[in-house]
Amino acid sequence: MKISIITVTYNSAATLRDTMESVLAQTYTDIEYVVVDGLSKDNTMDIVREYEPRFQGRMKYISEKDHGLYEAMNKGIRMATGEIVGIINSDDFYHRNDIIQLVADAMAAPEVQAVYGDVRFVNPENLDKTVRYYSSKIFRPSLFRFGFMPAHPTFFTYRKYFEQYGYYRLDYKIAADYELLVRFLHKYGVKARYLHTDFMKMRTGGVSTASVKSNILLNKEIVRACRSNGIWTCFPLLMLKYFIKVFELLFTKG
Repeated sequence: MKISIITVTYNSAATLRDTMESVLAQTYTDIEYVVVDGLSKDNTMDIVREYEPRFQGRMKYISEKDHGLYEAMNKGIRMATGEIVGIINSDDFYHRNDIIQLVADAMAAPEVQAVYGDVRFVNPENLDKTVRYYSSKIFRPSLFRFGFMPAHPTFFTYRKYFEQYGYYRLDYKIAADYELLVRFLHKYGVKARYLHTDFMKMRTGGVSTASVKSNILLNKEIVRACRSNGIWTCFPLLMLKYFIKVFELLFTKG
């Protein structure tokens, strides 16, 4: 089955090569790579065009103005022609070459409609230094009310479910990925399998962890995402996830 991998870029020249090299290194060959760029002002698109021949017709890309990350993700999913789609951010990279093969093997089972796994957060100055290990092992849909979610960049599912159940909602600024996972895994009961492996390395940083203000907005949107999809929650319940984050930071071996 064809698997479409989508990368959204905006001024991503400093890290994009690592992302694209990690996709090219995958042993599974029936991959389509989709790049959605938001009119980068650096040489991101020069890098995309440089790498295009190496994908041997398996890459497509677009560069145009958009209204943010989630609209760009939706564009990428609509451009995709694979049965299965997944996202890899432009500053992340698969650090094993068998990740997509593992995804394909798991998705071959008729009862599996989605998969997810773990990620490593690494120091941007030393990509071999793990500062936090995000495990999705304990996740159950019942934990959404406490602010827990599977690692979104490891989530692969059938493209048809976006058509059936909806795309990323653009009225969320920072937690549309959370809302989509609540909608798919809780409201519509998409059957997901956890794969006990770390899919990728993610450089530390990002919008949702940038400041106290962004964390407040994130939690407000998590509450809204849960309640709009039939899960009651509140701010105090979400505080549990911060204890888990501290535990991950303290007990991660670099």
